[in-house]
Amino acid sequence: MTKQIVMTQEGLDKLKSELEELRTVKRKEIAEKLKVALSFGDLSENSEYDEAKNEQAILEARIADIEVMLKNVKVIDESELSNENIHLGSKVELQVTDTKGKTRVVNYKIVGSNEADPLNGCISDESAVGKALLDHKTGDKVEVEVPAGLVTYEILVISK
Repeated sequence: MTKQIVMTQEGLDKLKSELEELRTVKRKEIAEKLKVALSFGDLSENSEYDEAKNEQAILEARIADIEVMLKNVKVIDESELSNENIHLGSKVELQVTDTKGKTRVVNYKIVGSNEADPLNGCISDESAVGKALLDHKTGDKVEVEVPAGLVTYEILVISK
């Protein structure tokens, strides 16, 4: 049985957009590369053809992955969620105290694992930090074991 994919509406829209881009633009680009490579003749020593076929296989695998995700997606209705506890779809402002006692303020959005993009502040509900923050309230302090050691997160603000 395939695992249900939980994501925000924003994540679903991005996934659908990526699928459309892959099906329309990228497929045509690779078809053109194959056409050009075939014009070079002998396929047994044609690295351009091999490379284009490899790109095509990767593209088709990604399209298949996205189609499976879309069949098993459950979109969370962020309007029905409260700001009382942290849950999937919550935006949080946290004060982080690292292993050396230094503090800083960070902002994250808790998203499904398929939407995770830590460099842009979107952390998965399945990550160590995301999982530890779930169901906590404003003012709570949460300790999380990360590769660098024990880090403390104080929840300052929870929003949608």
